[in-house]
Amino acid sequence: MTFGDPNGGGASRKAILGQVDASLSRLGVDYLDIYWQHCLDRHTPIKESIATLNDLVRAGKIRYIGISNTPAWVVARMATIAELRGWAPIVALQVEYPLVCRTVEGELFGVAAELGLGVTPYSPLAGGVLSGKYSRDNRTPAGSGRGPPAQAQLDGTNAFAVLDVLRELAKTLDASVAAVALAWVRQQAPVTSTLIGARSVEQLDANLESLRVTIPAEGLRELDEVSAPDLDYPYPWLASIAVPLTQSGTRINGVGSASYRRQVCRAGENTSGRVSNGPPADRRVSETRR
Repeated sequence: MTFGDPNGGGASRKAILGQVDASLSRLGVDYLDIYWQHCLDRHTPIKESIATLNDLVRAGKIRYIGISNTPAWVVARMATIAELRGWAPIVALQVEYPLVCRTVEGELFGVAAELGLGVTPYSPLAGGVLSGKYSRDNRTPAGSGRGPPAQAQLDGTNAFAVLDVLRELAKTLDASVAAVALAWVRQQAPVTSTLIGARSVEQLDANLESLRVTIPAEGLRELDEVSAPDLDYPYPWLASIAVPLTQSGTRINGVGSASYRRQVCRAGENTSGRVSNGPPADRRVSETRR
């Protein structure tokens, strides 16, 4: 909050206590319903941050603790420390989650499910990229208030392919592109509530339109396929090798799997460790391993 002051931000005890008091004063309230720690502070011990947040709950200045923009291992450690010490728990995660940025589905959605945390996505329209005003022919529409971030999303993702599917669904559902994009976020199982951003009444009305939109299963499948994220290791390995190995074509808890298949060697070939999930081809055999 104060440029050049090392104590002007971060998640140290001094910073958190000072900023909460300042927020209460500016807002003219006695307490905050939920306090979001905005991001990981690499310079402050995790225990110091969670202990300070617990003290604020005990003092009645905040009701609940939320974490935003923080690696899953840090969230898990903070939650575990709080649980073991009998401190106020972390209750929710705030994460970036538009159709063009779904990597949170790996680690962060996993920790949210395991710890029973609410999930509150922000930027569900990717800074306006999924609002419907951007296209291949118009990458800089009038009134785009977040030009550079939007351009980064357009350049670094498959945004236009996603927009193509959204536009087709919008026609089918008689809704706007933005409404369909927001409905997709709302229909994801881990999501508790969605943060929307509007600069005008018209934008607010357009966002609220999504509440009447329900995307059918086939539409969800199309959007899932076109926007599928590239997750870090070990998720690709788990999906392509571990699940077929351990589940072997069965359904467990309502979730199916491919069969495990290992390629058979030609004379002189070494295919050790190479696994295919596809149907058997020439020189392939199917194995079942548990």
